[in-house]
Amino acid sequence: MPLSDPAIFELFGVMPSASGVTVSASTALHVPAVLHAVRLISENIGDLPCKLYREEGDSKESAKDHPGNRLVHSRANPWTSAGELRVALTMDALMHGAGYAEVVRVDDGRPYHLFRLTPGTVQRRIEDDGEPYYLVQRERGRQVRLSYRDVLYVPAFGGVSPITLGKDAIGVAMVLERHASKFFASGARPSGVITDKGKITGDAAGATTINNILKSWRKWQANDNGDPLILDAGREYAAQTMPSTDAQFIENRLEQINEIARIFGVPPHMLYQLERATWSNAEQMAASFLQLCLRPWLDRWQDAYATVLLTEDEQDDLYFEFVIDDLQRADAAGRAEIFGKLVAMRAMTPNEVRAAMNLPAIEGGDELANPYTATTPPAGKIPPASNDNADPGEEAA
Repeated sequence: MPLSDPAIFELFGVMPSASGVTVSASTALHVPAVLHAVRLISENIGDLPCKLYREEGDSKESAKDHPGNRLVHSRANPWTSAGELRVALTMDALMHGAGYAEVVRVDDGRPYHLFRLTPGTVQRRIEDDGEPYYLVQRERGRQVRLSYRDVLYVPAFGGVSPITLGKDAIGVAMVLERHASKFFASGARPSGVITDKGKITGDAAGATTINNILKSWRKWQANDNGDPLILDAGREYAAQTMPSTDAQFIENRLEQINEIARIFGVPPHMLYQLERATWSNAEQMAASFLQLCLRPWLDRWQDAYATVLLTEDEQDDLYFEFVIDDLQRADAAGRAEIFGKLVAMRAMTPNEVRAAMNLPAIEGGDELANPYTATTPPAGKIPPASNDNADPGEEAA
């Protein structure tokens, strides 16, 4: 690869953008919107419980006896929880294009531990028949080859980091951030201009006099007593105003937050861009965050888990699933109303509703019946009410 090839920058983890700044995985996190988007996606995926289920007829039950359930629901290894590993690998995918973890197995082939692999030490290759394998760099330069069954692989969209694909938009945000820092540090423009309009000549216009005026100016700025500013005779002070183009600076910064939200698929209000957020649409945008942003990531995680933790035979009856009820609690009233209507119109059984809520089936819950139109049993069929506290003498009477 020639040094003039733009792709060579990716070998060193840097990507020059059209704005002139270099965007990398580490420098991009200095942009608050990028930092919060990465945190929002990775931490939510790490917080959601993941369980292994077994199909039992029309119902499902948790497969707690399988070793894969412990790796995804409890501990990935002795010092890393399953949620921590998901956070780390999702961050790797967002920043570098993919997250990797090695599967350590016992003698009989059962998965026992999951250990994170640093993205820079893993190369993903493809055989002629399409089967992937991995080359992992060990200590002292030793390289080993691992099967696709031994590496948990969680890719970003297209196998490319969103930071790489959106480097120009992130670069503009970095330029605006730097300009804001310089502007408010009085490095972008002077706070005012002192002129004499050509009326002062001689020693009064010399460098010594100008330095004295500058010292007086700085002393006045540091003064807390409210003393008036007194300039030499003939000199005038004019405050600098912000042109209309600079007045749109804040609008430009807000638009870059929207651009970064598009890069990561996060609703803008979740990056605290609240310009168009209201109480009525914030809940709907939270639902779109789950369906349009998190759902593809959760599907990739479920597929990755099934590939390395389940055999081909087990994949027919076992499957991994994330419990997303915590993210849907804000719309609990709406869910309850929909489920109630579906049961009342006999489109769903109570057990189907309980399965959708990750609850076990109950006896008699497979009947399609409207609970709101249940008829009362005939009078002769109503069992007498029991009274455990009644006096035996009264019963005999």
